[in-house]
Amino acid sequence: MASNKKLGILYQKLLSEETKRISESIILTIAIASFVIHLCIIYMVDFGIISLNTTSDLLKNPIAAIYTPFSFILVYEVYLLIHYLPKSITTYISKQYEIITLIIIRRLFKDLSTLTLSDDWFKIKYDLQFTYDLVASILLFFLIYLFLKQSKKIYRTSEMDERHIKGIANFIKLKKVLSVFLVLVIIFVAVYSFQHWLAGVISPSANTDVSFKNINNIFFEQFFTILIIADVILLLFSFFHTDEFHKVIRNSGFIISTILIRLSFSVSGLLNTVLIVAAIIFGLLILVIHNKFEAYIALNKNNT
Repeated sequence: MASNKKLGILYQKLLSEETKRISESIILTIAIASFVIHLCIIYMVDFGIISLNTTSDLLKNPIAAIYTPFSFILVYEVYLLIHYLPKSITTYISKQYEIITLIIIRRLFKDLSTLTLSDDWFKIKYDLQFTYDLVASILLFFLIYLFLKQSKKIYRTSEMDERHIKGIANFIKLKKVLSVFLVLVIIFVAVYSFQHWLAGVISPSANTDVSFKNINNIFFEQFFTILIIADVILLLFSFFHTDEFHKVIRNSGFIISTILIRLSFSVSGLLNTVLIVAAIIFGLLILVIHNKFEAYIALNKNNT
């Protein structure tokens, strides 16, 4: 009883609607301030007012300044993902898809500042990547719309018995415990990733693996690894309240989708984009087929 009360207090402090509202205001304020600061640094470097020991593309063009506020918006999206975990699995998964899409959009802003406009567009590596990301962002936007549309479909079956209701209540409690744990882990990983990257920027010779070169992967590579572990835990504990084949396949499919997104951070170029698109298409198809099962089962139960 005492542990339930402590969980409730911790959950309210970290993931309540009030905390969400406050976090949103703070992140938006930081995002706007970071954009202005980044823009000022770019112009000061350009006019020779300050000199930095780096050749980063993020300090060469004012367009690249948009990259910074997008990074903070992504942090807020990570928080929203954890916030919605106890409420809905499909919303939780859709937030994963939104995050990877925003990462691509953020990458577009960075690549816009280094585009080479020439007749050899399709021969230049960075221009090609920009083209892949541009097409992928539109496709992903549409796929997420379809996924959200499918996630809203609810099929009424016969009333659940007391055992089933109790199983769902315990599963929701587990998701709350997991979400609280994820908030704490994500804070630690975010601070560690930022410090690790900053050390590489300040002393490039001491840590050549961490630089602006890999900035798109900072934090999110580790974040999606943690999500895979969280998804597996959810899958295993879901067996306590349901062993229905279509629900097990749906939850397993979502894990595969998350793994594909995680693998995309390990590659670059066209393969990176293909893996991300394939991950969301796979998740969407899994949900569509799951809903077909739900509709079929509901129809049979209502006719008996």
